[in-house]
Amino acid sequence: MPKVLRIINRLNLGGPTFNAAYLSRYLAPEFETMLVSGIKEETEESSEFIVEQMGLKPVYIPEMHREISLGSDRKAYLRIKEIIGDFKPDIVHTHAAKAGTLGRLAAASMKVPVVIHTFHGHVFHSYFSPAKTLVFRAIERYLSSISTGIIAISDLQKHELCDVYKVCTASKTHVIPLGFDLSRFRNDQEQLRRSFRDSYHIDDRTLVVAIIGRLVPVKNHRLFLDAIARVKSIYKGKMTGLIVGDGEDRMALENYCLQLGLTFSVPGKPVESPDVIFTSWIKDVERPMAGCDIVAMTSLNEGTPVSLIEAQAASKPIVTTIAGGIADVVSEGKTALLSPSGDVVSFSDNLIRLLEDEQLRSSMTLSGWPFVESRFHYTRLVEDVRQLYRSLLTEARSKS
Repeated sequence: MPKVLRIINRLNLGGPTFNAAYLSRYLAPEFETMLVSGIKEETEESSEFIVEQMGLKPVYIPEMHREISLGSDRKAYLRIKEIIGDFKPDIVHTHAAKAGTLGRLAAASMKVPVVIHTFHGHVFHSYFSPAKTLVFRAIERYLSSISTGIIAISDLQKHELCDVYKVCTASKTHVIPLGFDLSRFRNDQEQLRRSFRDSYHIDDRTLVVAIIGRLVPVKNHRLFLDAIARVKSIYKGKMTGLIVGDGEDRMALENYCLQLGLTFSVPGKPVESPDVIFTSWIKDVERPMAGCDIVAMTSLNEGTPVSLIEAQAASKPIVTTIAGGIADVVSEGKTALLSPSGDVVSFSDNLIRLLEDEQLRSSMTLSGWPFVESRFHYTRLVEDVRQLYRSLLTEARSKS
């Protein structure tokens, strides 16, 4: 039985955790997997419950953090080498940047036959200064050269990695979209909707626009708040913005609401009929997804935006900016209205259009589930990766 050492940055809520968990659980019994993880940041919500529900027991490396630290990173690198020496994997498969750097360097030094990396997103724009970005691109080029295979999670991401930023070759790069168990966004929707809206005192006449994810600069929640403020001055109906998630930008966003004249509520401090509701993290995200009417995204950069896939599974229309892999996971005009990144007028105009046109919302509601059902189910993900593992192992054995 081939052994797979799967290394992920950290178990925080998001697509990478689901991806790593499904592959670790469902590639068995053909592949034996050890899952290794770093430590999440304090402002992030843990997703350990996801792997625990699947019966997985990750090995944690406390020194592996998101931020760069030469001392901690070296300790994490040496620990990964130690794990490789003990486990003797046939494949090392890394997920996201930090795990991809330390894991691939360790695997190459230990001469692991197959080394694979999945780009769940990338940091080649909208994250760092131009000089720092050039350094990261150079590092990724080297890491790609010591990798057996690269997985991009969308066609657009492959184009960016291979043609725009030139960090890996097309012949080595395989497109395998993420996969999820989307059934929870189809069950008990009316009951979940009533329960969620009752808990936040939202009446039936109020349309709720939700944005779901980490509160960090790259998600550009300020554009969301700018749009809410503009919509409030134009739209005549009742509408509330719902911000689900937490992170380093939380206080700054609350202060920005004050600057815009938007009323808001936070956990433990309810406000009657607020313009914006901050919920912090909600693990059972199917509840706010059922409770809202429209799902929004304003990101400056994205890999595969999980919340938009889940929104379509829950039959929610979408208004979003175009960034990264967003266009690959929605059907423009059928499940989502798209606007240029950073364009608050276009974004808010699309939002107003959805709020005012009930027939349009209904038609987009009907289109969501058929669009994502076969494209983003975890069984398709597992089979795609299974075939890639077999192919790369056969190729490696033929060269040995």
